[in-house]
Amino acid sequence: MASTLNLKEATGNQSSWGTLLPDFPKGPLCRYRQKASFNWKEMAVLVDGEDTIHLKNRIFSALESDPLFARHPGEDLCRERYQELTFLRCKRVLEYEFVTQEELIENPLRIRNMVVCMGMYDWSLSLQYFLHYGVFGGAILSASKRSADFLKQLYSMEIFGCFALTELSHGSNTKGVRTTATFDRSTQEFIINTPDFEAAKFWVGNMGKHATHAVVYAQLYTDGQCQGLHSFIVQIRDTKTLLAMPGVMVGDIGKKHGLNGLDNGFAMFHNVRIPKKNMLNIAGDVTAEGKYSSSVKDNKERFSAALGSLSSGRIMITTMSTTNLKLALSIAIRFSAARRQFGPTDDEEIPVLEYQTQQWRLLPYLAAAYALDYFSKSLFENFIEFYVGLLSKQRSQRQADLGREIHALSSASKPLSSWTAQQAAQECREACGGHGYLAMNRLGEIRNDNDPNCTYEGDNNVLLQQTSNYLMSWMTCIRDKAPFESPFGTINFLQDYDHICGWKFTAVSTEDCMDSSVPLAAYKWLVCYLLRESDLKLSKEKQSRQSDFEAKNNCQVYYCRSLAIAFIEQAVLQRFHDYTHDPNIPSTLQPVLKNLSALYGLWSLSKHLAVLYQGGYASGEQAGKFIQNAILKLCYGLKDDAVALVDVFAPPDFILNSPIGKANGELYKNIWGEILQGRKALNRPSWWAEFCVNKPVLGRLRSRL
Repeated sequence: MASTLNLKEATGNQSSWGTLLPDFPKGPLCRYRQKASFNWKEMAVLVDGEDTIHLKNRIFSALESDPLFARHPGEDLCRERYQELTFLRCKRVLEYEFVTQEELIENPLRIRNMVVCMGMYDWSLSLQYFLHYGVFGGAILSASKRSADFLKQLYSMEIFGCFALTELSHGSNTKGVRTTATFDRSTQEFIINTPDFEAAKFWVGNMGKHATHAVVYAQLYTDGQCQGLHSFIVQIRDTKTLLAMPGVMVGDIGKKHGLNGLDNGFAMFHNVRIPKKNMLNIAGDVTAEGKYSSSVKDNKERFSAALGSLSSGRIMITTMSTTNLKLALSIAIRFSAARRQFGPTDDEEIPVLEYQTQQWRLLPYLAAAYALDYFSKSLFENFIEFYVGLLSKQRSQRQADLGREIHALSSASKPLSSWTAQQAAQECREACGGHGYLAMNRLGEIRNDNDPNCTYEGDNNVLLQQTSNYLMSWMTCIRDKAPFESPFGTINFLQDYDHICGWKFTAVSTEDCMDSSVPLAAYKWLVCYLLRESDLKLSKEKQSRQSDFEAKNNCQVYYCRSLAIAFIEQAVLQRFHDYTHDPNIPSTLQPVLKNLSALYGLWSLSKHLAVLYQGGYASGEQAGKFIQNAILKLCYGLKDDAVALVDVFAPPDFILNSPIGKANGELYKNIWGEILQGRKALNRPSWWAEFCVNKPVLGRLRSRL
């Protein structure tokens, strides 16, 4: 698991911590930092490990020292200049080569850490980098060695890439994609065509202004027969002029609610010919004679193989959303610890973090940040195991099972993490009052840049159906009492399905609920109960002569959707519970980690209280009260640790870029200084004469009729 090496480092060389993690400046936040029950530096080494902290420090220091990455208070960039800067910064990151290709192969977690570090600075930059190297490059890497030349050009930025799957009229329903790739045996080429404007590739990141090449998904036709969705490398712009290639219409789709440094684009193809070798033969291939062949005989499995790279995107979005959660909390919790309002007497104002409501609004999200961070790291490691098998062309049953489980987990972890971050960003904005609404304090930017995480790489609600389908597929084994398990063990508890369905809530006090084993047991029951109810609902729908499509559609709300959410919350809690209860965790850190685990579990579970009562797991008013009281007690207990807990993951002030989130806690000095540094803060408006000279003539424009 992710923590093995970090456990050794956290209990190892403490003398290096001072250099690795400098002390914070003195200021209003010292009061809370001194009250913390643990050493934040020890926690940082445990959570990230020294290698990752070194990498973060190198990246953050380079960005802060480089004028190209300078922040300018009050600056309001036009979209074209923002896109230009994003591309120039992406080039500069390549020149720094923070992580070499050899280092990535040695430890693939470094690409994740690169994306996180750049995202903390600006998600437009991070996404441009990741879409080029991770998504475009990853799709090519998954194919045969005949695409090796593209990889060389990609890494040197001789070409710039994008991933063109979605179309104007088809997003989540990728099977409905209508772009075609027809094999011409006489020229050994594929002809790429867009049948009409509704089939234009759309929303493609990097395509709007910069991409020269695209991995284009199209329906493959050989001898007049459709072979399903496959991917092809298509040049869309000239590498010397950035002008569109013959037969290609490519452009930018316009301004978005956020991420405007990233150029999302569209493209249409009219008889664009590409060499046969440009087909990415991940799921199938075409011979020189035009015969289609595939080692994957099942159509569904072939379709899944063709879209295998989407799982990596969803796993990365899980990480990105968790990072946004951390950024928003770093700002809001530091603000809450420094901001004083009201108090027990007129002469004494207390930090707003001391108020129960503020604790209840923010600290469960802090617990979620730690739980989701651990889960996203471990899921990334799971994916690497699967990806290694993919690259080595393994066709074993275990490899297929790995793919199914990762698909089910990532299809639910993306919704959970992106929704959690979106709700948290809004809560943090409101928890910081009017100052949270100032653009300079960045909470609006975090919220808007996180927003698309709920949609791209699969709409959240649609994706959850993938997870519930996976869970429902085990019902045959459960009914037949046949043994089953999954490679990572996330569904193994379902082997005790019949026994778990008979469980009851057994806690007899608030104290009994203060460990995450209590919500974990409740979650196991909840998943089994919702699985049973969803299966029964589907059977009833089919018995009423509904088609399979209608039956599934009528089983989503309150059934399959709730099942998928409960399952992923249980999976996240299970991994975090096991991690925080590991006897090798330093005794100085374990108490606070266990409290975070308990709070995350109970807070998440409290949203399902109605179903716990409805299904008979809980009865009487005490069960609900115990859970609620335990949540409040854990929030209060974590209050004094909250600042230190965000210190563990908060980036340096330059990167966080929020006056109210600065490490010194000097809220008002920081806000005032930022305002006065703005170039036009004290200027009279350019339209001053409209008031001072050109006075309105009352009624001049009134109708005379």
